[in-house]
Amino acid sequence: MENNDLLEEAKKFGFVRDNQVWLKAFMDYPERQVGEVKEVEDESLQYFAHRFSQFREKVEGLISKINESENKGSFLMKVLHLKEQIGKYDALGDFEALHKNLTNAENEIKAAISRNRDKNLSTKIAMITEAEDLRESIDWKPTAERLKELRQNWIKTGPVEKALNDEIEERFRTAVEHFFNRKKEFFEDKHAMLNRTLDKYKALIEQSEALKNSEDFEGTTKKLKELQNQWKEVGGDLPRKMSNELWSKFRAAHNYFFERLKNRITETKVESKDKFMEENLNKKKQLVVEAEALLKLQNMQEATTKAKELQAAWKKVGPAKGAESDYVWERFMIACDKVFEMSSLEHYMRKKPLPAEKNTLADQTHARINALKDFIKYDKQEIEVLEGNLGKLSPIPNNETFRTMLQGKIRNFNRKITTKTELIDFLKQRLNHEAPPAKTEAPKTENASQNAASASE
Repeated sequence: MENNDLLEEAKKFGFVRDNQVWLKAFMDYPERQVGEVKEVEDESLQYFAHRFSQFREKVEGLISKINESENKGSFLMKVLHLKEQIGKYDALGDFEALHKNLTNAENEIKAAISRNRDKNLSTKIAMITEAEDLRESIDWKPTAERLKELRQNWIKTGPVEKALNDEIEERFRTAVEHFFNRKKEFFEDKHAMLNRTLDKYKALIEQSEALKNSEDFEGTTKKLKELQNQWKEVGGDLPRKMSNELWSKFRAAHNYFFERLKNRITETKVESKDKFMEENLNKKKQLVVEAEALLKLQNMQEATTKAKELQAAWKKVGPAKGAESDYVWERFMIACDKVFEMSSLEHYMRKKPLPAEKNTLADQTHARINALKDFIKYDKQEIEVLEGNLGKLSPIPNNETFRTMLQGKIRNFNRKITTKTELIDFLKQRLNHEAPPAKTEAPKTENASQNAASASE
């Protein structure tokens, strides 16, 4: 702008008074002194008009950047700063026009910020919803990675309205922290569990190594077998390498002892062995007597408990040999089976109680006999199905495992049928023993005749 133009511009918006340069009042701004006349009034006016041109260029440059930028919100503070300078900047010019331009830019920026904040709110609500859906997940690794990704995206997403900011920040933080607290507690518990598991295995190894040189072969054998059972019950999820190392130490101690036991047995005379076997056989015979007596108990729950105790005692007796041993075992097994079958029968009868008018001891016994007959019928149907499947198997090696399994099931069902049949005989004998003598003095009513007919079925 030429000097004359600057002078005209300066006189339009300013004046000189008492050797001072003043800016005229505009908008809500009163007139104010912007400088002093150094030598010549016109030159001083031109100087302050030039200063205004520089300020205007700064404003126009900022507005141009705002128009070109996608992130307009970053310019808001600069616009506000320039608007604030309008009331302080020492220059002569159309500050009102600059104020209007800056106000328009401010409004445009605030509108863009509002739109972006609405968009940011929608984005953050979507992230909150996903985080809250994942907070109870137990798929730890992928969920943790996704929540970390959401947390980074949350940071990168711009702000929302201040009135909503604290609420949505708290919701997102709570959901994410809830998952990571659960994850932390889970792995702390898992680590503690692994340590407890490791301690249990080490204790079993120490006990095994302390027993491997024992001379009490019979007692130590039982103790080591118990330790083996305890080893199986420990469970846990140790790393494979650690688990293999612990098992190798445990097995080495047991192998060492049982190799010594093997050598000791080899050295033992046949007579001692026979005596040992005979004693075991006698013990098993006594267990058979006790098992066969259980069926006479009135409380079948008590009988079942004692049968299980006898089975546990049988396992501890030790081996016996000869055909008689097999016969004793067969008797013991059948006696226990009868107890368990009778217990199952009593459970079945409790679920199907007899009507009050048909609930005599004879009625109850007949009902149990009929139930056992029904059970036998079902067992025979199962056998027919199994035998049918067995007959369909082609004679190829791949079918041998399945063939053996079917044959075993058939044997088990046949044994069940034998047991139930013997129980029927047992109940019939008890019925005959408990039946009251016939009464002939009173004629039977119609209902009594029906009850007698039901009892005889």
